[in-house]
Amino acid sequence: MTEFDGKVVLITGGGSGMGLATARRLLDSGARVVLAGRSAERLKVATEDLDADDRVLAVPADVARTGDLDHLMARTRERFGSLDGVFANAGVAPFARSADMTEADVDHIVDINFKGVFFTVQKSLPLLVDGGSIVLNSSWLVHRGMAFTSIYSASKAAVRNLAQTLAADLAERSIRVNSVSPGYIVTPMFDGIATTEDARQACRSQVALGRLGQPGDIADGVLFLLSPKASYITGQEILIDGGLIRSIPL
Repeated sequence: MTEFDGKVVLITGGGSGMGLATARRLLDSGARVVLAGRSAERLKVATEDLDADDRVLAVPADVARTGDLDHLMARTRERFGSLDGVFANAGVAPFARSADMTEADVDHIVDINFKGVFFTVQKSLPLLVDGGSIVLNSSWLVHRGMAFTSIYSASKAAVRNLAQTLAADLAERSIRVNSVSPGYIVTPMFDGIATTEDARQACRSQVALGRLGQPGDIADGVLFLLSPKASYITGQEILIDGGLIRSIPL
């Protein structure tokens, strides 16, 4: 028996990167997983890669559309009946100078990174068991000002704060809410931003541990927060960044 045997966890942004790595860890620990993502093709590939038969439900869904979330929850209820955990991981990271951001750009980022996270949680509450756990994906950038990231960083700061307020809001049901703030993690999103080896080395040089993070590093932190081992932890943020924020490398 493992600590996730029989448990059901919803992961948004589950088709690749940190979401997919978390799904793999959960399945290895006995859980059943609901994967949501905007790309049906990416979800199909992810499901085949996980090779977990009926323990995975993949549902194409855009978290910025509440109708998609309603459909996601209906499919989850139909297949598994309830949820024990949620990893609200879906996000986008378009970077641009503040002077160049349009209203449409801002709406796109906020709709997915903040509104999508909030409504993912809200819509999941009727399915989430008392004593369940929610993990929100924030970012190390909430701790540092960086050019080109104004709206992205602000949306992730809102997510970090949301973990604190939701923890208070849901405490009467013993539902724990926490956030993880990843550093430089090698995902398809990161690869699309750090497109050269020089760019990757510039990121690596800032990390005290001297390496870029892997999706599994985040997955391990998320599993801890979802598990009974974190039963007295709520409203907290865990930085998973190799020392990027707190430590200066030699």
